[in-house]
Amino acid sequence: MIENLTIREYKSNDKNEVLAILKRNVPKYFAESEIEDLKEYLKHKIEKYFVTTIGDVIIGAGGINFDDNSKTAKISWDFVDIKFKGRGIGQSLLKYRIDFIQSNYVSATIKVRTSQLAYKFYEKNGFTLKEIEKDYWAKGFDLYSMTYE
Repeated sequence: MIENLTIREYKSNDKNEVLAILKRNVPKYFAESEIEDLKEYLKHKIEKYFVTTIGDVIIGAGGINFDDNSKTAKISWDFVDIKFKGRGIGQSLLKYRIDFIQSNYVSATIKVRTSQLAYKFYEKNGFTLKEIEKDYWAKGFDLYSMTYE
């Protein structure tokens, strides 16, 4: 775990740093086409979005979106700067959002839609695989639908 790690709400002036982090995760964890998808999300679909920082430097991001009158909370657009992988940052950000949901939306079902490249991370953190759809995000990037148990 990294000391001085903070999590705060996303601000519109964080956009370029967040996009740069996503780009460093392409093509290992995200398809090139997902860069435009994230731009669209940040412009029009953002509900709750957070960034992880060390000092003033953003090193990760992740959001929450809601369906069914807030009965379903979806973990969305998770990623950590590739230079900081494996240090517990993604787990801290995920736990922060799960705690946020459980404190503010007590009866909400928590779901995540990820790929075969990251589903083991969610499985280790209490999510159960429910469905797989091949080539959903892009060719070679399958959809793994999971629910927090």
